[in-house]
Amino acid sequence: MTAVDTARARAQAVLRLRGRAVAAAALPAACAVVLLAGRFTGHIGAPGAPDAPLWDGIRWAVCAVAALTLALTALVARAHRLAVPPVTPAVALARTEAPELYRLIEELAEHLDVPAPAAIALTPDCDSWLEEPHRRRGRPGPAAPVLVIGSPFLWWMRAGELRALLAPVVAGTAAAADPDIAAARRWVRTLDASLGERRRGPAALVGLVDRRLLGACREHSAELEHAVAAWASEQARAVDYGPRIAAQAQVGLAYAGWDRLLTRVALPAWRLGLHPAHLNAGVVSALTELSRRDRLADGYENRLGDRPACDLLEEPGLVDTRVSRLAAELLHEEPADGWQPLDWEDYPQQVVDRGWRAQAAALQAALGDDRPHTGPALDKLLARLAAGEAEELAAALAGRVARAAEVAPPLPLVRSGRDLLVEHLVATVCCAAVDAGTATAGLDWLDGPVLLCPAAPRAELAPAVAMAVEDGQDGPLRSWLERAGIRVERPVRLSG
Repeated sequence: MTAVDTARARAQAVLRLRGRAVAAAALPAACAVVLLAGRFTGHIGAPGAPDAPLWDGIRWAVCAVAALTLALTALVARAHRLAVPPVTPAVALARTEAPELYRLIEELAEHLDVPAPAAIALTPDCDSWLEEPHRRRGRPGPAAPVLVIGSPFLWWMRAGELRALLAPVVAGTAAAADPDIAAARRWVRTLDASLGERRRGPAALVGLVDRRLLGACREHSAELEHAVAAWASEQARAVDYGPRIAAQAQVGLAYAGWDRLLTRVALPAWRLGLHPAHLNAGVVSALTELSRRDRLADGYENRLGDRPACDLLEEPGLVDTRVSRLAAELLHEEPADGWQPLDWEDYPQQVVDRGWRAQAAALQAALGDDRPHTGPALDKLLARLAAGEAEELAAALAGRVARAAEVAPPLPLVRSGRDLLVEHLVATVCCAAVDAGTATAGLDWLDGPVLLCPAAPRAELAPAVAMAVEDGQDGPLRSWLERAGIRVERPVRLSG
């Protein structure tokens, strides 16, 4: 049996389960109709017959079961009619915004001899798929799905690589156009959506019905999707096979760069209510830097002569801004004042320096210093650490941070507090270095906020701070501060 035959067989199995569910719901009502008709025609339990009382009892019982079943069926039908399957958040891409990309996808679909996707959308993730449309009942025929493309692929991959990578995805439109497969998928999605609704009272029975139905067809549904994937892979096998192998190698690299950019670079900005407006352009810089350092992107220079996939967009910068905003909304809580866009050239001042000074202010508050514009002097802070007060300072800082976040202090408090004290002390030292004019705040595409200090090795700062906090040995840190040209008796400014 071929993959297409398997997919259709599994879809038909799901539809048979749907038919049995409908039949089971209608059976009590059908029995009640037969018993009532038999009563009026005198064929079943005629009046005056010896078995009339028995049939009357059966008739009442069956009618009661039929009424309850019909009521439950009505609730289930209403829930399914109102259920809206979840749609993955994505940025819709109109044809006018990317005519070349639409043309590439349509030519690919024609080459594969499959229906073209109805539309294209971008998601801030390293994945691509077909998003099945949600149709209200009564609309004829299955609508074509939307092709959702991971935005990092557009900026990192070349146009030919993107075409090869999307070939198996676009090939999946053939399965989406099959009436049985489309109907089976639609019913499973409806069950999932209905099951996700919270209901109380009698309506809670709908959840029990949905759970039983979904459990009965889960295996067939999973095998259906496996068969569809195999079907699409078979269709796309002869299309750009060589470039597809090369593109697959870039997928893992794009994922690594995207994940690092979000966690190391974007997250500090999101915490301040700022969203970098060109994350996808940033991932290219991050992966280029990764190639330079670790040689994980060998051959990247050779690819620069090929056309980048983002050139298929009319206005890549505007699209990048919309996708970057969506990434912030999906991955971080929106600030009270709303999101503010941030250009990469403003990152050192608006994120790095501002973030350091916010941490220095938190450390100042933990020390009990109430001066409004200046933070702690490093010599006094180091003296307290050398005197063995790290545990006390760590606990105070942990409580301060927890109250600011409106959550309970993390446990164990001392250990978490010590980690925070290392982090906040590093930020305070960085502020002092910037104030001294011997260093500047900078952006590292792989590590995020960094201190650019020519006079002292950056790699030695964290170990020296750790020794001061964990062991009370402030000598290495004082030595680093001296090499960096920082006067430890000078208070740190809390504003840039």
